[in-house]
Amino acid sequence: MDIEVGSNLYRNSNGIIDIEGVPQFEVTIKEPARALLVNFALFDDVGRMMAKVVDSNLIFNERRAYQLAKSPTSVSLKHEESGTVVFALELKEGDRVVFSRGSFHTIKGHRLDVSQTEWRIDKKRFSGKETDTKGGAVFIG
Repeated sequence: MDIEVGSNLYRNSNGIIDIEGVPQFEVTIKEPARALLVNFALFDDVGRMMAKVVDSNLIFNERRAYQLAKSPTSVSLKHEESGTVVFALELKEGDRVVFSRGSFHTIKGHRLDVSQTEWRIDKKRFSGKETDTKGGAVFIG
């Protein structure tokens, strides 16, 4: 599958998005319905788990602070009080998953921001690149 993170394209991925050395997302496409399934762990700035998504279902939600929205082709997680979009993923034609926006802490406590033009962790920015992952994970950070 191909995964877009901001304006960066990662071709031939196995669906794992590894952020700062930790697999924080797993994305799969369930056939024959072509449903997007997302596994994700959300941490605060000291590495404590705040929410966990398994097969596009919110199974852990510290203080009920997060809201999950999903359809067969999209999944997004939002912080209820602030309205901040933690992540928004959408399945496009073919096997392309688009991670168009998001903002959350990595397990190491750094903030990852994804916009349509780039991904950014602290001062490190990545924009407009294309990478062939050769069947491996997408590496960010």
